[in-house]
Amino acid sequence: MEVAVYNSTGQDTGRKATLVDEIYGITPNEHAVYLDVKQYLANQRQGTHKSKQRNEVHGSTRKLHKQKGTGGSRKGSIKNPLFRHGGRIFGPTPRDYSFKLNKKLKELARRSVLSQKASSSKLTVVEDFTLEQPRTKAYLQILKNFSAQDKKTLLVLPDTDKNIVLSSRNIPNAKVMLANQINTYALVHADHVLLSEKSLAKIEEILK
Repeated sequence: MEVAVYNSTGQDTGRKATLVDEIYGITPNEHAVYLDVKQYLANQRQGTHKSKQRNEVHGSTRKLHKQKGTGGSRKGSIKNPLFRHGGRIFGPTPRDYSFKLNKKLKELARRSVLSQKASSSKLTVVEDFTLEQPRTKAYLQILKNFSAQDKKTLLVLPDTDKNIVLSSRNIPNAKVMLANQINTYALVHADHVLLSEKSLAKIEEILK
């Protein structure tokens, strides 16, 4: 699949970039995408929620009254979960929500999203560019050149460019990632994906 290469001003350079069918031309596997996004979100959970059980709340362990002869029910310590300020029955405890997915399934999920973006014209190949200095206004102008200033965008770079990163981080919904860091969630979340020309080779190296 060949697509046009645009420069940072939004103009067609007249050159073409080749998007390999193994990455950008497959039939999307929605279930693989679902599982990868689910894993990503699960990994973001801290799992630090906690409530106190009866052995952790403050209170005496003295038996409240004798077992028999009072006419009332049997009662142990004041920390009984049935009493006010007692421990909580089956309350939440710290846990790890992460789970494992096979490497090939995660690769399939990323290829599926890239194929979906390419087929729906939500993926643009941009000629490699840089900024002379960190300036939010300059990066916002680049997004305007692609009519993406009000969209959730993802710019994929081959290597770290400090000026671009600093220029973009103050713009809501504008995200910049390296080619070796892209994940399914970031691709799904973006309304429009901008791929720098040199990042194509790195993505092919990772996903092909």
